[in-house]
Amino acid sequence: MSSSYSRGQPSPAIQPCRYKTGKTLGAGSYSVVKECVHIDTGRYYAAKVINKRMMQGREHMVRNEIAVLKKISMGHQNILTLVDYFETMNNLYLVTDLALGGELFDRICRKGSYYESDAADLIRATLSAVAYLHDHGIVHRDLKPENLLFRTPEDNADLLIADFGLSRIMDEEAFHVLTTTCGTPGYMAPEIFKKSGHGKPVDVWAIGVITYFLLCGYTPFDRDSNLEEMQAILIADYSFTPLEYWRGVSKSAREFIKRCLTIDPTARMTSHEALMHPWTIGGGETDESENNDLLPVIKKNFNARRTLHAAIDTIRAINKLREGGAAGMMDGALSKDPNRQNDGFVGDGGDKMEIDSRGNARGQTQEQIREQQRRVAETSKGLWGGTRFKQDS
Repeated sequence: MSSSYSRGQPSPAIQPCRYKTGKTLGAGSYSVVKECVHIDTGRYYAAKVINKRMMQGREHMVRNEIAVLKKISMGHQNILTLVDYFETMNNLYLVTDLALGGELFDRICRKGSYYESDAADLIRATLSAVAYLHDHGIVHRDLKPENLLFRTPEDNADLLIADFGLSRIMDEEAFHVLTTTCGTPGYMAPEIFKKSGHGKPVDVWAIGVITYFLLCGYTPFDRDSNLEEMQAILIADYSFTPLEYWRGVSKSAREFIKRCLTIDPTARMTSHEALMHPWTIGGGETDESENNDLLPVIKKNFNARRTLHAAIDTIRAINKLREGGAAGMMDGALSKDPNRQNDGFVGDGGDKMEIDSRGNARGQTQEQIREQQRRVAETSKGLWGGTRFKQDS
């Protein structure tokens, strides 16, 4: 591990942990974020605890995150500050400010009311931090509501941009462009999918998606599959519909979103231009804005889409089961063949098990599959009045 940090990158010294960790705040594929307290000072922070063994081969991501945070920490009130970083024998620790105010959308849903002007204030704070990043040659690449946190539970708390694991420091003199496909699909710009090279404009695209989401409760390219979502993003296939959800949103807000969701990155607004847009400057208070409370619609749409996608995921699982690609996922018990050698997967009890690769989905009969489908169909009918959902093959 230490050799991975030797090529001109930060090399935290291996030392005893100076922090006592507490409750878990979040988790990723190779890390967990925990509340922690400094043993000597008693001050509370958040520690991203990264398992060295699990992250083997991806050390560059951590080196990069440390480099980015060191460059920008303490420089802007809307960016999470890196307090400390070090290694122990098994883990790498990134210690940051403790954001006690929760995630952006959770905070909105807990409010008693929520107006377009509130959305504009949130976007202005986010853009201010993004412009600061861009001025320092950094592109975030994973802007989304889940990575926007509040410093404290108070109403006037700072909004913080967090999670710089996918961020990059751009080499402006060498006209450095990035080509790796990364990010969260619904918030990714067309040029990322095209692999034509991307940079700072991808953050402005993400701001456009976030703004749309903050005004209606669903994302502009929300589709039943990642492929359909990508196809919609590539041609910017979105609209401000249904009209009933957008009637109370100003033309200025919609024009702001359009300027962000411009396919050509060279024609897209820069972060500084977005900060100077009339909707951002005016805080959402425009002549055509009806100052409607958006919260009921946003919560309704968000919950409806979440329930819909859960049902779609269930139907997909059944289809995969029928194809024999996920035997044993549903109600039927996974069968064991006593005539075969134990060279399959290990079950919870330590027994070797076999997954049949043929199309008859061993472990669940056709009758059981039909019964499962019937139950999902009944559930779907009860939730959405018999609406039929498009399924992926």
